[in-house]
Amino acid sequence: MLLPAWEMCVYGLLAVGSHLYAFYEAHQVSRKYEAAMDRRFGLEPGTLFQGLKKDPMDFEWSYWIEWGRERILWLLAGHLLVSQVSRLLVEKYKPWCLMAYGMAACWLLLGIKGFAVILLHATISFAVAQFQLSLLTWLCSLILLSTLRIPAVEEAKRKWYDTENEYYLLLFTVSVRCLFCTSFSLEYCWHGPAQKSSHSFLWMLAYVFYYPTFHNGPLMNFDEFSKQMRRQEAFNLKTNLSILIVGIIRIFFWWCLAELMIHLMYIHALYSSALPLEAASYWALGGLALAQVLFFYVKYLVLYGVPALLLQMDGLKPPALPCCVSLMHSFTKMWRSFDVGLHRFLVRYIYVPMGGSQSSLLGTLFSTALTFAFVSYWHGGQSYLWYWGALNWLGVIVENGVKRILSISPIQDLIERFFSPRIRRRLHAVLASVSTSMLILSNLIFLGGNHVGKIYWNRIFMEGWPWATLTVLGFLYCYSHIGIEWEQTYAAN
Repeated sequence: MLLPAWEMCVYGLLAVGSHLYAFYEAHQVSRKYEAAMDRRFGLEPGTLFQGLKKDPMDFEWSYWIEWGRERILWLLAGHLLVSQVSRLLVEKYKPWCLMAYGMAACWLLLGIKGFAVILLHATISFAVAQFQLSLLTWLCSLILLSTLRIPAVEEAKRKWYDTENEYYLLLFTVSVRCLFCTSFSLEYCWHGPAQKSSHSFLWMLAYVFYYPTFHNGPLMNFDEFSKQMRRQEAFNLKTNLSILIVGIIRIFFWWCLAELMIHLMYIHALYSSALPLEAASYWALGGLALAQVLFFYVKYLVLYGVPALLLQMDGLKPPALPCCVSLMHSFTKMWRSFDVGLHRFLVRYIYVPMGGSQSSLLGTLFSTALTFAFVSYWHGGQSYLWYWGALNWLGVIVENGVKRILSISPIQDLIERFFSPRIRRRLHAVLASVSTSMLILSNLIFLGGNHVGKIYWNRIFMEGWPWATLTVLGFLYCYSHIGIEWEQTYAAN
């Protein structure tokens, strides 16, 4: 530990204390507007926590929990059964057993037409990959992705299903499958003739229809999937059973925590109304922001935790689960540590091929911009997503620019000469607190839309200057110290 223990304890106490008090204020403002939110949005009666009402306004959470309860969890249990039996009896044919099960589950859930759409996407991607031109493969992927946003095609697909929820399941599934098809096709382009047997159409289907990651990810690049799926390991029922039990307990805890948050704080309902945000105290405003980003984190511990557990049961190594957002102190760290699978995809297939950090300054700016442009478009391409992408691009560029400047030999020598390691660490936290404030603002735009971002910008940085702004940066300074210490300890271990 670089800083004195007492100093780190002070930062820790201030970080934990500010979180708890901010959550208390967010809870109070939720109680204050409970009747208004209930009339406008229809708060649901609490089932898990009696006597409390539940905020149903997070579409993604409500949607996947409903589908999971009705069909998807049962289909995942079926996958687990097929996987364990095939590992026990026919390990050599496990990929094909799981492929057949994934195709059957897709057919059952999305119908013959939904199944045909995904099979068609895979077939077209594989056919285009035969030309072994990366640019052509990307053009094909973008065209296939753009078909999801053609109004006439959307209307035709809606008619296949009785409910909007069924149509959205197809939409979300195809969006994720597009990334899997792109990963396979680019790997096909980059591998020589001797390796083509491991990149056959059958392997593409095994990858695309692998059920645990089918509807919502997490993303796993084809080469990682293929190598691990081919690896044959000794099957140990006792070890697998202990992994399953511990995993289920952990996921159940995360689910309870997420449910508790939306019973105690009506984050999403309040974010859908400008008046409460404009009238709330600064502490309540900060509490709602912290609750929003932390709920997003816990939500993805559940949504990625379930498929990650099944990947482990299949003998695969899943991408790491999201890192706690309260420990994030930079845009770069956020992108590397939250959705690890998506980050690997973006780096391997967009950032590095376009030159990345090894190219000129303009080349780096362009490759980074292209990466964030693709992410914004893939997520839906709405205006608030372009603002979110632009803020993240700017944040990453500024962080890397400052890092490059400070690493120049004469400047580095001056810093080491005039500032002790402890002073340098504190200055690092000062810079990180500014970066974190912009990171939180960009995430609020992503999660709440442009109007939420504007309200926070005006209240904290315009109307609240200087005291509210400096207070926020002061607490973020404490959070940054905790995040930096955690990162350095984790890296050392």
